[in-house]
Amino acid sequence: MQFALGQNTQTITATLHEDAMAINVQQNIVFHNQSTDTLNQLYLYDWNNAYSNKNTALAKRFAEEFNRSLHLAREEDRGNTKIISIIDETFKSLEWKRLAVDDIIKVQLKSPLYPGETYVLNAMYTVKLPSEQFTGYGYDEDGRIILENWYLAPVPFENGEWALYSNMNLNDMFLRNTNYQINFNYPESYKLTTNASKIEYSNTNGFTSAQIQYRDRKKVRLYFEKIKTFQTVQTDHFTFITNIVPKNLSEVSIYLSIDKVSEFLHDHIKNSENIQVMISEEDYRKNPIYGLNQLPSFLRPFQDDFLYELKILKTTLNNYLLEAVDADPRKDKWVFDAIETYLMMQFIEEYYPDMKMAGNFSKIWGLRSFHFSEMDFNEQYNMYYMLMARKNIDQPLSMQRDSLLKFNNNIANKYKAGIGLQYLNKYTEEPIADEIIPEFLAKQDADKAAFEELIIKKSDKNVDWFFDEYVGTRHKIDFKLKDVDATEDSIYFTIKNIRNTNVPISLFTLKNDSIQKTYWFTDIEDEKQFVIPNEGEDRLVLNYDKVIPEFNMRNNWKSLRGFLLNHKPLQFRLFQDAEDPHYNQIFFMPEFGYNYYDGIILGAKLYNKTLLNKPFQYSIRPQYATKSNTLVGGASFKYRQFREDSKLFLINYGIGGSYYHYAPGLAYKSLTPSISFTFRPDDFRSNERQILNLRAVNIHREKDTIVQLEDPSYTVFNARYLTYNNDILNYRSFFLDAQAASNFSKLSFNYEYRKLFDNNRQLNFRFFGGKFIHNNTNTNYFDFALDRPTDYLFDYNYLGRSESSGLYSQQLIIAEGGFKSKLPAQYQYSNDWILTSNFSTSIYRWIEAYGDLGLIKNKGIPTKFVYDSGIRLNLVTDYFELYLPVYSNNGWEIAQPEYASRIRFIITLSPRALTGLFTRKWF
Repeated sequence: MQFALGQNTQTITATLHEDAMAINVQQNIVFHNQSTDTLNQLYLYDWNNAYSNKNTALAKRFAEEFNRSLHLAREEDRGNTKIISIIDETFKSLEWKRLAVDDIIKVQLKSPLYPGETYVLNAMYTVKLPSEQFTGYGYDEDGRIILENWYLAPVPFENGEWALYSNMNLNDMFLRNTNYQINFNYPESYKLTTNASKIEYSNTNGFTSAQIQYRDRKKVRLYFEKIKTFQTVQTDHFTFITNIVPKNLSEVSIYLSIDKVSEFLHDHIKNSENIQVMISEEDYRKNPIYGLNQLPSFLRPFQDDFLYELKILKTTLNNYLLEAVDADPRKDKWVFDAIETYLMMQFIEEYYPDMKMAGNFSKIWGLRSFHFSEMDFNEQYNMYYMLMARKNIDQPLSMQRDSLLKFNNNIANKYKAGIGLQYLNKYTEEPIADEIIPEFLAKQDADKAAFEELIIKKSDKNVDWFFDEYVGTRHKIDFKLKDVDATEDSIYFTIKNIRNTNVPISLFTLKNDSIQKTYWFTDIEDEKQFVIPNEGEDRLVLNYDKVIPEFNMRNNWKSLRGFLLNHKPLQFRLFQDAEDPHYNQIFFMPEFGYNYYDGIILGAKLYNKTLLNKPFQYSIRPQYATKSNTLVGGASFKYRQFREDSKLFLINYGIGGSYYHYAPGLAYKSLTPSISFTFRPDDFRSNERQILNLRAVNIHREKDTIVQLEDPSYTVFNARYLTYNNDILNYRSFFLDAQAASNFSKLSFNYEYRKLFDNNRQLNFRFFGGKFIHNNTNTNYFDFALDRPTDYLFDYNYLGRSESSGLYSQQLIIAEGGFKSKLPAQYQYSNDWILTSNFSTSIYRWIEAYGDLGLIKNKGIPTKFVYDSGIRLNLVTDYFELYLPVYSNNGWEIAQPEYASRIRFIITLSPRALTGLFTRKWF
């Protein structure tokens, strides 16, 4: 990275006021128009103002990821910027306004700014710092202050447009290299750490004045601490300023690890001068290493020095590349990711070639036989990318960063980008990535175009596929080897391109598990036959080194020794494992459950789902019920058809059945074939989904010798259309449901809305309406229920589905009428029609008031107006809630006997549902 003529310059005078956690700023900006366009306005980033209210782009981003911290924050914890004045160099006031996103300022110029000329802005403003609880920047409870993106910064004008990017907590402000001169005044109780080119201090009247110079830098990063935690470690090629100092390593070990990282970086970056980098724990937390290293220290399967080296390496690469690379970090993120991940992988290959993904777990008896324990450390990069590809929620590397799902932004796209450079190395049969990286980083304009030009220049083969397919699309790569025929001197075979993604594929010939030769084949649009010399090989394998991130590697090999050897053997494993393409894997694991009639349920689950999703999945669950003393259980089989470039992104075909007890001594059997269609918008970050589900629920119940069931066995055809937006601030869902059986048919409609207002009060509203088209039943089993559905379709996780008294009968599932009070028997069910509304609103935090209103109509009985009200303890919405009735058609329930039996509760015990509570922000 070399000094560029015509750079922007900034002069800043700032004073920190500790009591108000505010900074008074006077700033001089010299903006150089390096474009060929005449400019009549300038734009300034004001990312500190992104914390100012609940409607900024940052607040909305938090809400998309189910984070309400900025919405619920106290005013004193928020940050903002108060502009006092913006003037030009003649001291004339300039017209300015904030864009709707609140963290970008538009400044109207008094005169045109022609190409090659400069314009001077002078701004005076006050920066109120935010609490660090939101993004890690600002002040913390100990008075420590971390400043990044705290001052006004000119927005680059690139290719005829302004890079108007809001603060999205992505650490990707697009800046051009600038020379900074900063005079920062702060209380002398603070110690300042920064990576300045030059810094001088003086003390006056209890304040320290720091004269700070940054030459040819993009960002100004400042750390103020009462007790300094940063250390400076000098190596031959880098100077590290860091507070990443583990307590469990000696000073010697720390230096040796940092020096190892320094030597590696120098070998691959080939820097001629000593580079100063500042890396912090906060930097690492924003861009951590994901995997088993995140387990508690006593469980981590890796050595402390190994983890420390990776931590230093990744954080250094991230911070260094943000300064050295001139590409747009939001639009061209893949360039940064490719270099960072590739070098992380190279570090492992050079220093820890035998390291396994499971670390020391791979040496433990009982674990070492798992395929997960056999996998090399670098295989995790493909596995984590494939995790999203198999879910059909992967996104193109070229997609703008703020449009990516959190998992794709933080993990999957990063890893795919790095794998791509290894792919290029293997395809070109030259280590071109090792040549490209240092040459690219030495360029004056190290932008995306320069990176792509170097890839083309260094390759003797056509690499258009890399940009057109690998980077530019989310098309999956999947080849299949078939029709293999060996003669005395030749081997004939066909390669089928299952996904029609036009990229090269490698073929390895093996003999006694040793690689004999490697071939590369290109331009296979559908399928193509090839012939190679027969030199005594016994196996052909596509992508044997697993460098290419293929969607399915189970169809990649063929034996030349006979037909039977092409069949994969069965492999049984206790507990789930990583996918091994050489086996048909079957997993089994202990399972337990509980319901009132079967008691504690013990058993096992046999299934084929690996850590990665498969199109076809099955689960067989033989179980023993300790209370009913019988064998129970269930099974399910489903095939998922993913559609890549369609709003109809998933078609799910399934059939499932179960056998449990629904009352003491009475069992039921269920068998349900189904098909569902799931739609999503083009924006993957949207929480909106639409689902059409069709199924036939077949139920057979054992007959009670005392109480005769009208329909012990029945079949219900059910069609439901559901649409929802699972937004944490504005939740909306509705469904239309139709059911038909031999003796009844009915329609129902459900609408639900939740709104979290700016004053932090929440309103919850639900409406349900249902009407029988015909009803020839003589019991209430299929009726609409006011407070406790009979669940004849066996959809709900009742702890005691047939209980009418006792604790289990108090379990509440918000469905149909949704009432909380148990009203007299004649109003608990409807065999004609029902209309109900459920309301609740905040009183204080998770304490809410609720009320339900409804009309219920039974044949031959006048319509009845029903109501109830009380207090809702909304501890974890939809997962754990308590309802305390106060007043209803029953009167003042709070004053009536046995009040505890009137309390209702919602509880979710499903591991999958509970896991979703924590994973929803990632996907």
